Amino acid sequence: MAVSFDFAPQVTDLAAQTAAFIREAVLPVDDQYRGDIDAAGNDELRVQLQAAAKDAGIFAPHAPREYGGLGLGMVDRAPVFEEAGYSLFGPLSLNIAAPDEGNLHLLTHAATTDQKARYLEPLATGAYRSAFAMTEPSPGAGSDPTMLNTTATYGGGRWHIFGRKWFITGADGAHFFIVMARTSGQPGDRGGATMFLVDHGATGLQVGRHIATMDKSMLGGHCEVLFNDVTVDDGAVLGEVDAGFSYAQIRLGPARMTHVMRWLGSARRAHDTALHHVGQRHGFGGRLGDLGMVQKLVADNEIDLAAARALLIQACWQLDQGNAASTSTSIAKTFAAEAIDRVVDRSAQMCGGLGISDDYPIARISREVRPFRIYDGPSEVHRWAIAKRAIRAAAAAQ
Repeated sequence: MAVSFDFAPQVTDLAAQTAAFIREAVLPVDDQYRGDIDAAGNDELRVQLQAAAKDAGIFAPHAPREYGGLGLGMVDRAPVFEEAGYSLFGPLSLNIAAPDEGNLHLLTHAATTDQKARYLEPLATGAYRSAFAMTEPSPGAGSDPTMLNTTATYGGGRWHIFGRKWFITGADGAHFFIVMARTSGQPGDRGGATMFLVDHGATGLQVGRHIATMDKSMLGGHCEVLFNDVTVDDGAVLGEVDAGFSYAQIRLGPARMTHVMRWLGSARRAHDTALHHVGQRHGFGGRLGDLGMVQKLVADNEIDLAAARALLIQACWQLDQGNAASTSTSIAKTFAAEAIDRVVDRSAQMCGGLGISDDYPIARISREVRPFRIYDGPSEVHRWAIAKRAIRAAAAAQ
């Protein structure tokens, strides 16, 4: 069977259109406010940039066509999302930023017709923002989601949700939440979780403090969220009762890959900045780019970027075939998160003092990409899962 690594012409064109839009409409704002979404205007900026992306015909490339999107599969998203990620505000502009992008993917696959009309359609058009509420303080769900402590009990024809979440990205200003709550079993059990759709104005729902983190580009912050007898009816159940962990996998695998796509764009901007710097900066008798030590840094960056893309495309191809791709997505996420961090770090080193200053974008990119080694599963947890599957497969083959 022939294997092609070429994208369809329409995908290549869309990526080129996205690149032009990012450089003309988004990078100037990103640079002016140094990637700080609060300083840049929060939702006002989002509405403005998304309107411009709609006019440019590049808005919501991942959303189903029936909701105004371009309907791209996982592989075809890769070059477009990477171009959007060249600016820290680029994903927000195209409506492909986390957590909305992952929530849209989940709703597409798990929502009922009524839920799609109420939540998916306004999310796809940019009328709504959303949050995914799973992570909890210790001893609750974190890197181990089975430790889920938030509960939902059924009584009087309604579900009653109690719990405390934190590090909930985008919570401030979200129109609705997808909430993971335990409906059976005990913390530590592998099953017994259910997803619920909860509107932002629900009685008993409180968005608390913003947890200050090193990254500054995430709209809505990373917040504590309290659920004090939040009541919802059966129509708020997303998917099936007690099947929440299975539905989470529908969301998490693809969301990890789209994170890789976006951060590859950011890493490439850091690398491009370093290439420009070493190509024109002179010292030690010539251009910095002619020094062997600098050339090694450049080459290692090129290798890391290329390898991350290759692992990404392999995992995305498996997802497009309908596979769970658990191992491939874990491998791609772990390698890419660390490779992207290395690329940005080398880029800063090549630029010297400018690399850690606000004069170049590298320092702010560094603060944004470092958390990716923790977000969507720490590297250590993915390594543990990869090794466990490999050992189990070897034992089964004996």
